[in-house]
Amino acid sequence: MEKTPSWGITPVPERLRVLGLLDTTLLWGNLSISLLVIVAAAGLVPMLSLKQALLAILIGGVAGNVLLGLAGMIGADGRVPGMVLLRAPLGHRGSYAPTVLNVAQNLGWSTFELIIISTAAAALSERVFGFEARWLWALVFGAVSLALGLLGPIGFVRRYLRKFAVWAVAASIVYLTWWALDRASLHQLWNQHGTGGVSLGQGIDLVIGSIISWTPLAADYTRFSRDRRSALFGAGVGYLLPTIWCFGLGSVLVLSQGLSEPTQIPSAVASGSALAVVALLALTVDESDEAFADIYSTAVSIQNVVPWVSQRLLIVVVAATATGGAIAIDLGNYLTFLYLLGSIFVPLFGVLLADWLISGAHYEAEEIFGAPAVRAELLAAWLAGFALYQWLSPVGPHWWKDLVEHASPGHARLTASLPSFVAAFGLTLLAAGIRARIDSRRAAARRRREPLARPR
Repeated sequence: MEKTPSWGITPVPERLRVLGLLDTTLLWGNLSISLLVIVAAAGLVPMLSLKQALLAILIGGVAGNVLLGLAGMIGADGRVPGMVLLRAPLGHRGSYAPTVLNVAQNLGWSTFELIIISTAAAALSERVFGFEARWLWALVFGAVSLALGLLGPIGFVRRYLRKFAVWAVAASIVYLTWWALDRASLHQLWNQHGTGGVSLGQGIDLVIGSIISWTPLAADYTRFSRDRRSALFGAGVGYLLPTIWCFGLGSVLVLSQGLSEPTQIPSAVASGSALAVVALLALTVDESDEAFADIYSTAVSIQNVVPWVSQRLLIVVVAATATGGAIAIDLGNYLTFLYLLGSIFVPLFGVLLADWLISGAHYEAEEIFGAPAVRAELLAAWLAGFALYQWLSPVGPHWWKDLVEHASPGHARLTASLPSFVAAFGLTLLAAGIRARIDSRRAAARRRREPLARPR
């Protein structure tokens, strides 16, 4: 049972639905303890004060993880990957649009994960051995991520996470927290004002964005959960607490160490005590988990379009592409494009959740695999939610924000994520109501045209 077959896009059978509440909580808790989450705090401070940053982390963490937990529950209900689930609300071919974006997002994140991992490993090897060789570490951890991807979700949890990773990571994050707090003047940091440039709402959106980027992937793993409850609480609660912890830890590190770039954080930790080096080493090894998840989900997402292609072959190709990108590409600018993709997935999940609820909080296999080619009205609801997000808070590369400026955006001080989610959710409900009324009138018209039955 611990060896996971290369399961494709068809519903997972009961014999493989073996991940209980503890397994799912460990999986998502481990994914949320990440160097990438720690370094993402550089987008909050020092622009926000520590008080404001912690408030943004708390609000964004709770809001984002409610959505993540619900995404996990829908995945456990449908028992198919996330991009395949989207066939129900968007149509068979309509689901190809988010699939392309999700593949771009996951491939970008897996590449960026390997950049962070290799940067941290290079800082450690410079401290211990006197050389960096970041390219070598990118190759090493690219191979580790590939091996984990070939294990599959069940093998990853049962054979790697339970037996090794979770214990090493928990010990390392506790030590790093002590190390960061011991070196910081908390009283001074607590009373320090922000430098400006980022509003509280934008800080909340950053936290939500880092979490919501997992919602298209959630079903890829929770389809192996035993039941919907395990998926809901395992994903939602499992990812929540470590995320708040890591964002808070990163905020303290950025403020106390005077760092200005995310990639400086691993080097700062590596310059600490020997135990700090060991803790960073454990976190660096654990970061391969996030790369595994992105690589595995990229392969599974591609199968939504080409289900006949071997999943294992796709995992190998995606891992090789991400590793090559980590060696050759500077993702400093591409990261802004990933935030643009994040603004896409907030309203997309609003459409999925609303349609799932309309269907009685349950998708039958026929509703997924027998969906029409395109459901244009729900694609329009998704697009409207995205447009509202960008109008309230333009995010993305400079060329995109310059384009949005021509629409006189609102530059909302509060979060743009929740209004865009509500808009997409509400428009989906409205479209469903209109469609139901049209179908009812058509049925009535057909009945009127039918000839009266002749008496015998």
